[in-house]
Amino acid sequence: MPVVKLLCSTLGKATGLLTVVVVVIAVVLKYFDDPDPVKFTSMAEDVKTLEENFRRQNRSCFVLGASGETGRLVLQDLLERNIFSKITLIGRRQLTFEGKAYENLVQEVVDFEKLDDYAAAFQGHDVGYCCLGTTRAKAGADGFVRVDHDYVLKSAELAKAGGCTQFHLESSRGADKNSGFLYLKVKGQVEAEIEALGFDRYAIYRPGVLLVDRQESRPSEWVARKFLSAFSSVFSTSMAVPIQAVAKAMVSNTLLQPEQKTEILENKDITKLGKSAEK
Repeated sequence: MPVVKLLCSTLGKATGLLTVVVVVIAVVLKYFDDPDPVKFTSMAEDVKTLEENFRRQNRSCFVLGASGETGRLVLQDLLERNIFSKITLIGRRQLTFEGKAYENLVQEVVDFEKLDDYAAAFQGHDVGYCCLGTTRAKAGADGFVRVDHDYVLKSAELAKAGGCTQFHLESSRGADKNSGFLYLKVKGQVEAEIEALGFDRYAIYRPGVLLVDRQESRPSEWVARKFLSAFSSVFSTSMAVPIQAVAKAMVSNTLLQPEQKTEILENKDITKLGKSAEK
């Protein structure tokens, strides 16, 4: 009997501790929740109708970062919807694809250290999607700034000069040019500097933790994604989002006509728009 009582006591304490942990996590997530989600035009109108109307405009686009996780899915969604008459991939190397869907892709190989020499690659596009980026762990502090700021900004400048009127930028939750953290500061700086270029339409996407099994993930990132993935399946959270939702949101938002020239879609906005595209 003493053993049974001890077991019951232990289980009771464990249950109590688990309850406290869950409550604390819920409070923390609520604290970090998106403060005032941006209001964007909903896709109440039939998606197929929006796609058909856009398709008739015979527009072209380019994708930066198509070799990355988000860029690859943006490209896939663009091909599936077939809303552009021409899709150009701009990157540092030629990419290899399998399947007829990729046959008509145009690929422009550029040297990001000498982008001015490749200005022609950015000419004649109506819409630009930028999913270009690296990590400090992979490229070092200087390398991170060079890719996520210098390459991204220069590409936007060349695109604007080449006639691009609509630019979609994948950024990060918490981006702030005044942040004391390098990652968030750089993201915030490039957001602001691209806005100053004056695109007719400029959309910034600030996803939280991207739920994807990235091959180059560090153990801590892998654990964080697995935890947030499990938690977000039960509770609504603004801290994580499936990477597929980000890609779908970027493409779906292209079809809409917001009232403002510049819009910022926080994590919850991305999730909502990404899900609406699946309906």
